[in-house]
Amino acid sequence: MSDTQHNNEAEQALDFAISRYAELLATNLHAQRAAHFPPDARKTMRSLTSGEAAELLGVDHTYLRKLHREGRIHEVETTAGSHRRYTLDDLWQIRQTLEKTAKKPGSYLPGRREGDELQVISVVNFKGGSGKTTTAAHLAQRLALRGYRVLAIDLDPQASLSALHGIQPEIDLMEGGTLYDAVRYDDPVPIRQVIRHSYIRGLDLIPGNLELMEFEHETPAAIQRGGARAFFARVRDALAEVEDDYDVVIIDCPPQLGFLTMSALSASSGVLVTVHPQMLDLMSMSQFLRMTADLLGVIRDAGANLRFDWLRFLPTRYKVGDAPQTEVIAFIRGLFGRSVLTNHMVESTAISDAGLTKQTLYEADRKDFTRQTFDRAMESMNAVNDEIAELIQQTWGRHGEKA
Repeated sequence: MSDTQHNNEAEQALDFAISRYAELLATNLHAQRAAHFPPDARKTMRSLTSGEAAELLGVDHTYLRKLHREGRIHEVETTAGSHRRYTLDDLWQIRQTLEKTAKKPGSYLPGRREGDELQVISVVNFKGGSGKTTTAAHLAQRLALRGYRVLAIDLDPQASLSALHGIQPEIDLMEGGTLYDAVRYDDPVPIRQVIRHSYIRGLDLIPGNLELMEFEHETPAAIQRGGARAFFARVRDALAEVEDDYDVVIIDCPPQLGFLTMSALSASSGVLVTVHPQMLDLMSMSQFLRMTADLLGVIRDAGANLRFDWLRFLPTRYKVGDAPQTEVIAFIRGLFGRSVLTNHMVESTAISDAGLTKQTLYEADRKDFTRQTFDRAMESMNAVNDEIAELIQQTWGRHGEKA
């Protein structure tokens, strides 16, 4: 047997093995999903306790009880122990009612007012494992729970954001339904055709799958035909069709600096860079920032109107009490100053355990976790997301108002 024949057979064997592993994994993932989520099942959001409802509304727990007692807001479902439970529809109706008599506009409906621009936030990182998708999912859900109208876009072909929201691309997106359909160069569809309402009131979703890679493959030819604008304006132009429907768009970008990421950045008003506080990750981020600056310069020269209202770095997966990680965060703060968020996301078994059942902390039930672990993770998550909400309010010119 010649060396060429031997190499060909080895390559064929490798291709077969990889294909077999892919099919084996896909089959078992389908079986797991069928066990936890039957084919006709849909994820739902649990009801909220009165304490959770009060926190999201931004009022005191006793004041919420007073509102019920005085009949100023509608009554809600109660448990066998006479404890009130709130659906997200209940919260939305209560927000509408309280906003009518609020002393300050936006006290209960914090979204856009006349003249406010749509906020598009891209969550990016060049290296996997930085908590990018976890950050994007929790940010989108927290903003929706706080009363914002949110559109979450999964631009990562791995589609983890979609999976967290109960969508399995191999089954649910057999005929498309990603942002690719709205930004492709041949016969794009209106973006509304790929937007799905989620089970969380106020949160819509455009899911992702491997089809998104087609944009990367098709763009070089499109640039040759029509110049750089052929790609960098695609996401922005698509979002313009639904601009009036939302307050905030959260984009979970791919973990590489391709055409999709650049198009998302070209549409963004804010950029959130997730950072795992380890030196190897900082080295990777250094390359990411250098490449991003170079490529943004190229598309700006080609006519892109790039204007970020803010860019922030978010330390993620921080192990409380870990001296080296604490030192790395201090190092980043020394370099970037206020561009590093004050709060950081802690690494927690509560987050990873919730993810095993495709849930976020906001969907998970506190009683299913060790109370201290869950509360610490939730406090960290809320602090991060509410700091970003404050950035959104400041961008709209509402300094110091409730976010």
